Amino acid sequence: MSVFDSISSLYDRGMLPLELLLLRRLRQQIFPALRGAVLELGVGTGVNLSLYNGHADVIGFDASAEMLSWAARRDTCTPLRLVQGDAQRLPFADRHFDIVAASLLFCSVADPAQGLAEARRVLRQGGRLMLLEHVRGRGLGRCLTDLLHPAWHAWSQSCHLNRETVRTVSQVGFDVQRVERHVLGIFQVIEALG
Repeated sequence: MSVFDSISSLYDRGMLPLELLLLRRLRQQIFPALRGAVLELGVGTGVNLSLYNGHADVIGFDASAEMLSWAARRDTCTPLRLVQGDAQRLPFADRHFDIVAASLLFCSVADPAQGLAEARRVLRQGGRLMLLEHVRGRGLGRCLTDLLHPAWHAWSQSCHLNRETVRTVSQVGFDVQRVERHVLGIFQVIEALG
């Protein structure tokens, strides 16, 4: 059972302030442009599903059965299949997807390097990784994420506020193409080639 099973019905409402302030705009920049065979890791309640433009064949993947049940209720204009599992052990063949995408996921994966290595394994040669993540910030953002991390992690039981996701993406062999930093560097859009 995932920690997110118990909060699935409240998750979208709890995230609404961040969605309105920043995340919705960033999601709208990322997800409509994705085409081909797309694996969305940590699909959660499916907040990105309505953003796909019909040129993507999407597999939404999540550890939480409850989150997936909310995602199944979303209206989408793209082919969609939902799969439950662990991002550290993906049940897909090597080089199967054109794009692996995720939003706000790698803060909660127990071993983010293993999860990202799996994402790289299932990407076709030249495939893209597209992430929207919250990470350890820069300057004041770094101080804030480091300061708040112990209490936040104890409460959430899985979310790490101060992960260095770009570094991990690079360490597992991705070629980082672009990093956009927002809000003291705490939110990042990361694009990399597999």
